[in-house]
Amino acid sequence: MPPPGFPNPPPASPHLEAVPDLPANVLELLRPGTFVRLRNQPADLPPFQLILCRGGRCWVRQQSWGSAVHWEVAHRQLTAAA
Repeated sequence: MPPPGFPNPPPASPHLEAVPDLPANVLELLRPGTFVRLRNQPADLPPFQLILCRGGRCWVRQQSWGSAVHWEVAHRQLTAAA
């Protein structure tokens, strides 16, 4: 029953059903040039520099590797370095 002053909700439609809460499928916005860490990355390994993200894949590199060496990882494995 709605609170006083609010209209009654419409009747349930036979074409709609309740969907349980699902975990959000949201990815963190990561911009090229920022520093990122892998999930479960050891603390003694420095952050990676993000080169590019496309279609759920990201290319990262360590500054000590030089610009021609990079590594492709899933976007879900990355978080922004603090």
